[in-house]
Amino acid sequence: MTDSLTAEPYRSSAVSPVAPATMLAGALRRREVSSRELLEMYLERVTRLNGDLNAVVTLDAERARAEAWAADEAAARGEPLGPLHGLPITIKDSIATAGLLTTCGVPELAEHVPARDAVAVARLRAAGAVVFGKTNTPPYASDAQTSNTLFGRTGNPWDLTRSPGGSSGGPAAAVAAGLSGLELGSDLGGSIRMPAGYCGGYGLRPSYGIVPTSGHIPPGPHGRIGPDMATLGPLARDAADLGLALDVLAGPDPRQATAWRLALPPSRAGSLSEYRIGVWLDDPDCPVDGPVGDALAAAMDTLRAAGARLETVSGPAGLTESYRLFHQLVQPWLSAFLPDERFAELCAVAQAGDSTDASHLQWARDVTARGRDVAMARERRSGVAAKWAEYFRDHDALLCPVTPTTAIPHADPTGERWLTVHGVRRDFWDQVIWVQALSLVNLPVAVVPVGRDAAGLPVGVQVVGPFLEDRTVLDLAVRLGRVLEGYAVPPGYSGA
Repeated sequence: MTDSLTAEPYRSSAVSPVAPATMLAGALRRREVSSRELLEMYLERVTRLNGDLNAVVTLDAERARAEAWAADEAAARGEPLGPLHGLPITIKDSIATAGLLTTCGVPELAEHVPARDAVAVARLRAAGAVVFGKTNTPPYASDAQTSNTLFGRTGNPWDLTRSPGGSSGGPAAAVAAGLSGLELGSDLGGSIRMPAGYCGGYGLRPSYGIVPTSGHIPPGPHGRIGPDMATLGPLARDAADLGLALDVLAGPDPRQATAWRLALPPSRAGSLSEYRIGVWLDDPDCPVDGPVGDALAAAMDTLRAAGARLETVSGPAGLTESYRLFHQLVQPWLSAFLPDERFAELCAVAQAGDSTDASHLQWARDVTARGRDVAMARERRSGVAAKWAEYFRDHDALLCPVTPTTAIPHADPTGERWLTVHGVRRDFWDQVIWVQALSLVNLPVAVVPVGRDAAGLPVGVQVVGPFLEDRTVLDLAVRLGRVLEGYAVPPGYSGA
């Protein structure tokens, strides 16, 4: 392959690998940096910095180099460039990538190489992105931390002894550490938002249904129909990056494209002071630990000083009610992937009702729920959604915690796990209550980093908007990022 660019060399570049994707994409369009240069920058950082972090688990360097070369040649010829032209990115290992290992962290898929991309991955490639690797996830993307027997445990770039969250822990850690230009993750019960919050980055859970989920594991390659609350979305170092990615990702599934189009409405306001913002920073159903509450309160003071109109509110719907409904709807779907013998065992536990483990009994009852129970839960969910719609008649957005604590220490997935809130031990799964309560009603939610606690660990806030008003969420996230601390490079992962 000859290098047609030698006659017109790229200008020397000071582009940083921890720069926002929007800045990197602009530099690529202006030919201030080549795709090849940027790719080699990330590959070198993966080699040098990924070790103990263990965020990137599979590389596709040679194909990526060929694609980066082709991207540079196209730019040199003056061809039309996509919005992500030449940008090196990584993809969560639960999302299908053609010709590239996709394991979802389970031994039975240790050699699984999909024949085709997930729809969302295909859209990123069509926009010009160069996929060079995959990032770690817990088995079947089903834990609140990121560890599996194939690739091991992913650390948090702010403190390797702590969790990056799950299930998009690898993606969040890779973006925060500057090992990738942009990431594609997935979020059913907070799997984008919790890791973004723990790692100090930005993440977007789009409105349900606007980004196709086909090609995600689970269900594929074992099934085609996912739960009606699952989404795919971006993780990044700037709120504007989330909008850049959503513009590429959003649109009907190809099977539906003959009948409908997507036209998201513009943001509701044009300045921070014009937004009507509710603030829900604590709740007895899931108390927020002191350091998180302090960081959120300080962020709210900063926003008020910048002209934001904030109103302290109670949640439109109860956290416990929403969290329980989420599981009553998700767990029956998961039962389809259980072996028949295991499902029969759970049916026996649920029927007997005499388990000494109350949480195990509740799980067994949810997994083996009858169709009538699921239908009733769906009806109750519609009532919760109506309460949120009522709230958004008088408010444009709501700010609430991502998790009750900052990133927790690593814990053995097979052993006892817990959180400590206000010095009291709480259930390990309390860390997902705030995020899963919002998954229930399919709203768009962005995570914005707002500061750090005394130990230097990041604290984020969820920016919640009305259904299908993702532009409002993204615009407000950008404005919050300008006023608050926003993304910061973790110690040891400088732009060098």
